[in-house]
Amino acid sequence: MNENQRAARNKKIAHAIMWIVLLVMFIAFIFPFLLVVINVFKTKGDITSNPLALIGAHGFTFKNFPAAMKKMNFLTVFLNSLTITTSATVLTILISSMTSFVIVRNGKWKFCTIIFSLMIASMVIPFQVLMVPLVSVYGNVLNSRITLILMHVGFSVSMAVFMFHGSIKTNIPIDLEESATIDGCNRWQTFWKIVFPLLKPTIATVGIINAMAYWNDYLLPSLVLKKKDLYTIPIATQAFYGTYSTDIGLIMAALLLAMLPILILYVFLQRYIVEGVTSGAVKG
Repeated sequence: MNENQRAARNKKIAHAIMWIVLLVMFIAFIFPFLLVVINVFKTKGDITSNPLALIGAHGFTFKNFPAAMKKMNFLTVFLNSLTITTSATVLTILISSMTSFVIVRNGKWKFCTIIFSLMIASMVIPFQVLMVPLVSVYGNVLNSRITLILMHVGFSVSMAVFMFHGSIKTNIPIDLEESATIDGCNRWQTFWKIVFPLLKPTIATVGIINAMAYWNDYLLPSLVLKKKDLYTIPIATQAFYGTYSTDIGLIMAALLLAMLPILILYVFLQRYIVEGVTSGAVKG
């Protein structure tokens, strides 16, 4: 066997090993989701006796969905989650994109440099460090959707500014803005008519990342929202966990109902994700 044949064989072996590793990782990642989908159509007894079976002893059942929706008051908690997630995501995108534009185009100002540096530094602070002071200081204004929305935006805007900053600095030439100024646009019109439409990939990326975080967040809403009529879906799922018994079928149905909206959103926006993440990279 000559050198070229040996190199080709080694390349094929390495390629096969890579695919095997990726397949194992994919199975490990997708298995919990498949487990939920399989067991959501079973009775509680079938799930307990054989959770890995594709079909339970009593066959398929759709009773878990209406029972779960009724117990968790699904329509109310769904609207709460939708309102909070949509409002916080839109505000995060608007505030962070405008802030990034000002910082990039006024990079010579020391104030902008300081603000951007503080935002980057704040990204390393875990939420758990701020949890107790947050509740202590703002305890009187809790139990409000608006409070939760503003807190979500406050904790997310630094990362969003970082992503928009790289995208504007790398992908949007200043010549476009100068041309718009010559045509009579002011800075406000230049941003909304020229810059913002070109940020579509980054907007989609920031939107899906933050929407997933807001929709699935349990810790912050559990601290802020105390009334049952304000609960979001992650908090409402606690209704299925009893002291002495837990209906796993209802939990599976609730989890599937909770993940479907954000899964659908991801499917529609997934083609922008990679483009948006890499749009702020330095080009050679």
